[in-house]
Amino acid sequence: MTAVLRDRDHWSSLVERISPPTRAWIDGGWRAARDEATFDAVSPRDGRTITAVARCDAADVDAAVTAARTAFEDDRWSGLAPAERKVLMVRWAEAIDANADELAALVSLEMGKPIADSRRIELRATRNTIAWFGEAADKVVDELPRVASDAVAMVTREPLGVVGAVVPWNFPLTMAAWKLGPSLATGNTVVLKPAEQSPLSALRLAELASEAGIPDGVVNVVPGFGETAGQALGRHPGVDVVTFTGSTDVGRMFLRYAADSNVKPVWLELGGKTPLIVLADAPDLDAAAAMAAWGIFFNTGQMCTAASRLLVQDRVADEVVSKIVEAARARRIGDPLDPGTELGPLVDATQRERVLGYVERGTGEGATLATGGKAALEETGGTFVEPTVFTGVRNDMTIAREEIFGPVLSVITFRDLDEAIALANDTPYGLAASLWTSDLSTAHRASRALRAGTVWVNCFEEGDLTVPFGGRKASGFGADKSLHAMEKFTTLKTTWIQL
Repeated sequence: MTAVLRDRDHWSSLVERISPPTRAWIDGGWRAARDEATFDAVSPRDGRTITAVARCDAADVDAAVTAARTAFEDDRWSGLAPAERKVLMVRWAEAIDANADELAALVSLEMGKPIADSRRIELRATRNTIAWFGEAADKVVDELPRVASDAVAMVTREPLGVVGAVVPWNFPLTMAAWKLGPSLATGNTVVLKPAEQSPLSALRLAELASEAGIPDGVVNVVPGFGETAGQALGRHPGVDVVTFTGSTDVGRMFLRYAADSNVKPVWLELGGKTPLIVLADAPDLDAAAAMAAWGIFFNTGQMCTAASRLLVQDRVADEVVSKIVEAARARRIGDPLDPGTELGPLVDATQRERVLGYVERGTGEGATLATGGKAALEETGGTFVEPTVFTGVRNDMTIAREEIFGPVLSVITFRDLDEAIALANDTPYGLAASLWTSDLSTAHRASRALRAGTVWVNCFEEGDLTVPFGGRKASGFGADKSLHAMEKFTTLKTTWIQL
């Protein structure tokens, strides 16, 4: 998919023409909440209400799970040959491609992602994920172990049934695709609960699945709040597996919901506190600094892998930090519907106050504010915050320990590699890490020692759908992406035939 990035007038006009979906998508059709309750979808670009959306609760979740269960049990999806599922999923990916401008505009409107990133990154990832897993649907094979000559043993991989998927607002379509792709490719049906901040794009995504020919009841979307719709999905005895991306605290809740209901498996991709380690022998300090800045300011820092801790060797720290501060001050803050915008708003006022609270905590604990740290463009009504850099940070400070989920960088210096690895690992999280060095031996030794699900060497946020993504420790467990993701939504059955 090649994205043609149009001008601001195109996006503004498109937003005016879009009539976003507002009701739950259940069993192939739109439904108001049973009690007709709604909540306001508010755009962080200007604080205006976009529309009122169905506020689903336990009754609506039950209806969606019932539809998904019926669709699973009558084999309208799981009974298809994998090659047939592949055709429909690829067709869905093509529909996403054909409607990419509309979907990108919805993402930018509802959660504030700059339109250049929504169109070129979010929509590309969404389309590619659905297509990739569709293509993989007929690549999953069973096993025929060698046993004694008087018996035949078969190991078959079967879909689990109904998948409850709960996704965050920072990448509303990408995260949905990461769950929907492997779930559907392996024959499951899905009930998706998008974040209350970003329901519109997910609802349109489900409608496109139907238009592509995916049967009714296979993909269902229930907008609502975590404490009602999310909890109901986690506790529902008709849900066979839950997959969740979000905060560590809410991840713990889903484990409790599973324990209190039908002991369903729960797969968690949670928070992070990614260290980006720059050694003095980095092959290109300019590139390392540029990537450190991009790694914390991209998506306004609202990324579980955000490079929120810069660990830089003391003898090059001043040089690297000065380049990052310069990049922070040059980053263009503005309307997410402007293709020239590099830093959009935070998702809502609550998140803005949370981020500013961490800035206050950082200065209070003795860190030095090198740049930023204030709300920005307040006259627009949007929830903007300046790109922020702290120096003189110790690894025991709150801003170095807790996930801020905003454009706030903590700079920590170290003397040698051993100290860098110790600092990098001294965190509750274990999602990702980045290392910059010219020494091959150092790269191998450090990547083995770093306790993270992904280690990037002389790069950041690189990879594709062939490699798994997941974490350790408080960052959760279970892989998204790659063929390994399909393992989460299947179960192994042994059949033994005595001859």
